[in-house]
Amino acid sequence: MIPLASVVTVLAALAAGAGPVKTDKGAVEGTTAPSGVRAFKGIPYAAPPTGALRWKAPQPAAAWTGVRKAEAFGARCPQVKVWDDMVFRDEMSEDCLYLNVWTPADAKKLPVMFWIHGGGFIAGSASEPRQDGERMAGRGVVVVSLNYRMGVFGFLSHPELSKESKAHASGNYGLQDQIAALAWVKANIAAFGGDPANVTIFGESAGSFAVSALMSSPAAKGLFHRVIGESGAFFTAGDQTLAPKPLAESEQDGLKLGQTLGGKDLAALRALSVDDLLKATTGEGGQRFSPNLDGVVLKEHAYDTFKGGRQNDVPLLAGWNEDEIRSAVTLNPGKPTAQQFAAEVRRRYGAHGDAVLAAYPAANDAEALESAASLTSDLFIGYSTWKWLEMQAQHGRAPVYGYSFDRDIPLPKDHKVNGVPVTSKDIGARHAGEIEYVFGALDSLPAVPWEDSDRRLSDLMMTYWTNFARTGDPNGPGLPAWTRYTAKDGTPVMHLNETSAERKDERRARYLALDAYTDTLRKP
Repeated sequence: MIPLASVVTVLAALAAGAGPVKTDKGAVEGTTAPSGVRAFKGIPYAAPPTGALRWKAPQPAAAWTGVRKAEAFGARCPQVKVWDDMVFRDEMSEDCLYLNVWTPADAKKLPVMFWIHGGGFIAGSASEPRQDGERMAGRGVVVVSLNYRMGVFGFLSHPELSKESKAHASGNYGLQDQIAALAWVKANIAAFGGDPANVTIFGESAGSFAVSALMSSPAAKGLFHRVIGESGAFFTAGDQTLAPKPLAESEQDGLKLGQTLGGKDLAALRALSVDDLLKATTGEGGQRFSPNLDGVVLKEHAYDTFKGGRQNDVPLLAGWNEDEIRSAVTLNPGKPTAQQFAAEVRRRYGAHGDAVLAAYPAANDAEALESAASLTSDLFIGYSTWKWLEMQAQHGRAPVYGYSFDRDIPLPKDHKVNGVPVTSKDIGARHAGEIEYVFGALDSLPAVPWEDSDRRLSDLMMTYWTNFARTGDPNGPGLPAWTRYTAKDGTPVMHLNETSAERKDERRARYLALDAYTDTLRKP
């Protein structure tokens, strides 16, 4: 029989470990998992951006008395369903500026990993099971995730908005939300056992674009100390993915929206319902709103910031997935022929056409299919991520590490797309497919026949990511060596797969060809 005194002692210790945590706005009480990791969900980091606060910089959250229960995720920001792989554990509301914290039991001055979800700046939420922070926190870090405004609510520019702003600018409210959440971390994370002097921002897709923006932004200076980017960065131009528009151009987009809705002025736009604004800005023909060069968060293109050495110069680990959107080509009934592919490349790239074809050869139809799949993925997101690595390696002093996620992710049994059976090779290392590995969340997809090699790869990636958060270097005992990126021919890239190892960047010729063309799109 266990002595009663021992039971009382254990229960007292558990109670102490599960007690409230005091923030600058009030105390919060979360939950404790069997792993010992404590979770605090739905903590407000800013005031609800509703009514007169719609399309304004985030304002301070209100204080509260007593202990606030932090057991459920806060609402996700307004959006429509876009991608089937997004599964949420929350409700939707314009009142959505909440964050979550996962922290190990008895944490003290641990590295902080601040996650920004993806979704094209139009969809997503921190409540997705595949990015739950419990397992990563179990590696000895404090994990923070947040919801931020998206689409028209997060990125509308309008002359009237610029006029009412002290900075005479508008747009980028979603990025300002992220900065406000980082300021919350700086002020409060020590109470959760985190080190405010060791914060790593990391994100995927639009989240990766966001962390590249924060690395470029003087408004975020001093709020983070390392950066991890998974697929995407603001080194695009012209019509490339999410290339930011100048303020004046994005203001005209806001005027156009008002005209679409009947010539409505700013007061009338603020009075519109969430549903009315979503209907006007989503679906076929809807206007898209995303980060712009507002002069506050983004004073200039990231390319110019890095070229001038004005970025927040901190260690960077970034990379792409080998087959980001390969399936858009391989599963398309209208597959390209060698002749069609060559003609389209020459049409699109003009004087650079032959150089691009040399990097993406099409001697026959089979080769054309593979080159088309590669070019589509590179244009979508691979090139911009590579350019980020290049610019930091060339113009920064802090170390850089590059990776390629190469695992052909297993598919559920008898998986079909549009009624047609597909294999893992058809889809490959798809966009966003690394998220479950990074968070140790393979079991969030129970229908997938994961192999032991997948669990080993997940363990390796979690170790690399958390090592980097601790020291700015992913290396550690017993791990495949990961050499710093050098932005030269033969530069090493860590290839993450069933067997992981570094080797020279085999895509470099492709990216250099795209880079020469992209330089012609960049305005002086």
